[in-house]
Amino acid sequence: MKNLMKYELRKTLFTKEILLGVTAAAEIAFLLGLYLEKRNLLGIAVFLLTCLAIGGVMVIGLQSVLTLHRDMNTKQSYMLFMTPNSSFKILGAKVLENGLSILLTGACFFALGALDVTLLFAKEGTLQELWDAIERLLHSINEKIEITGAGMACFTLSLLASWICIVTTAYLAVVISSALLNGKRFNGLLSFVLFLALTILITWVQQKAVSGAGHINVFFLLQAAIALGFSAVMYAATAQIMETKLSV
Repeated sequence: MKNLMKYELRKTLFTKEILLGVTAAAEIAFLLGLYLEKRNLLGIAVFLLTCLAIGGVMVIGLQSVLTLHRDMNTKQSYMLFMTPNSSFKILGAKVLENGLSILLTGACFFALGALDVTLLFAKEGTLQELWDAIERLLHSINEKIEITGAGMACFTLSLLASWICIVTTAYLAVVISSALLNGKRFNGLLSFVLFLALTILITWVQQKAVSGAGHINVFFLLQAAIALGFSAVMYAATAQIMETKLSV
């Protein structure tokens, strides 16, 4: 399993190195804009860091789905699936590597954001307008979000877990397309409709299951737990199809 995870990491390492480099450059621009009092540079850096935080996590998940698609539909898969490893191990390595990458990337951006906001307040003393804007943005997503460290951490965890669930659902759609619907008419469309239907169903179950949660942080933690539970179900279903139906 460790070697399989290293293999998966190598396939996605270049993208992660680019993300790290661009983020480092944006953070340097932020620090220069803050301490040299270059408002335009500061604003651009904040915008870039926000886009990188959202887009970076999304790209890591999407790249993993595209990699699985290549593994399933090109000669690249032949050598991978001819190794003495079950489909459960091969897919498990992919799920673990991608899930850990998403969680680690999200945690790093969360910590970086907390640091930058702290630096802003330390430098400027009071930034009530900025703080009000952040509160309005977050409350537009969910009006009950607590603008505290714990509240933001729970909210972020919920988002990351939900994204992992979406990625594993996409794995299932890709494998069904390649193993069960290969050569069939409207193959891609049917797989996409299945992906959308499962995503909507999971979201509905999440909302129903957590509707009685009292505290908003409990609400987000339950959402995260349910999303990760569904991720495990999607992994098991996908690996079983690969194990029994995949022909390489």
